[in-house]
Amino acid sequence: MIESGRPRLRRRYGRGRLVRLSPVILTVVIASLAYGTPREMAFSRLLPAAPALAAAMWPVLPTILLGTVCLFLMIGLGFLFPDLGTWWTAAGIVAVTVAAAYGSHVRLQRERTLIQVRLVADAAQQVVLSPMPRRIGNVEIESLYLAAAAEARIGGDFYEVVDTPYGVRLLIGDVRGKGLPAVGAAAAIVNAFREAAFGETHLVDVARRLDASSTRYNAAFPPEGPLERFATALLVQIPHEDDRIDILNCGHPPPLLLHRGKLRVLESDTPSPLLSLAELIGDRYTVDTFDFAPNDLLLLYTDGIAEARARDGEFFPLTAWMRRQPPTPPRELLTALHRDLLRYSRGRLDDDIAALAVRLCER
Repeated sequence: MIESGRPRLRRRYGRGRLVRLSPVILTVVIASLAYGTPREMAFSRLLPAAPALAAAMWPVLPTILLGTVCLFLMIGLGFLFPDLGTWWTAAGIVAVTVAAAYGSHVRLQRERTLIQVRLVADAAQQVVLSPMPRRIGNVEIESLYLAAAAEARIGGDFYEVVDTPYGVRLLIGDVRGKGLPAVGAAAAIVNAFREAAFGETHLVDVARRLDASSTRYNAAFPPEGPLERFATALLVQIPHEDDRIDILNCGHPPPLLLHRGKLRVLESDTPSPLLSLAELIGDRYTVDTFDFAPNDLLLLYTDGIAEARARDGEFFPLTAWMRRQPPTPPRELLTALHRDLLRYSRGRLDDDIAALAVRLCER
């Protein structure tokens, strides 16, 4: 999975260090103003702000130590400037420091809880989005996943790639909704695909297995509200000894194929039913076959990419963007897509994003 956000975090490390030192800087500034200005201005009364600020980013003990330093500073200023109201301000510093220490304790407890939640989310991600090989035979594969909520780590988008006797089979899809119910539905579909991809000869039978698994999950865990929970899915099969691909599209955005600088949208003439809706609209599945030559680049994606918005409300021009891309390895393609998506949306994603880039190499 691409993690192109790390360099940006390194560039901001110095700025974060300065922020953590801001309570000390604030203390020095207030003490300097209190010492260097007329006592009528009473800058010393601002000293309780330093431990209050420290509570937002420091542990309990450093917060108390800073409050103690502010208290001694106030007492020292009281000796230099009589009638400064030292004891009232000192009492305020003590009260604020006690409250700040308690606030720091509560914040640390919540941070520990958040860390545990993130560990659980990481474990869930390993179940739904397990690490995949970057190369299977002559097929190069790279993946990208971005959750809309920064703390979530995982959402309702899913993908999987398996090497089977029938060829390399890929799955990408999107469960309607967010949160744990969407994650559970995605896990049910992905687990069914891992089994069906090996056991079923035809993609149509794989799709029926996925629909059955999704339907059983929805029956066991009904969605909240009147809307039904369903999922779009795209199944792709790349035979081992044939320059073609088979695609079964269950209401998912069509993949994009870049062939010798020319872009082709691989739309199905007869889309197949969305998962969990086959009983309502019929289970007629259609498999479309397209040419897939060496060095061709295939992009599978969820609608979060095509529906990423700029500030003016315009959608991300995925087709035009893909048409401008030079022949490149899958990893470089998704790195560029990740960068340009964040730049286009100003870092604000309204939906989860998943993508698979696939390139056929020379045998």
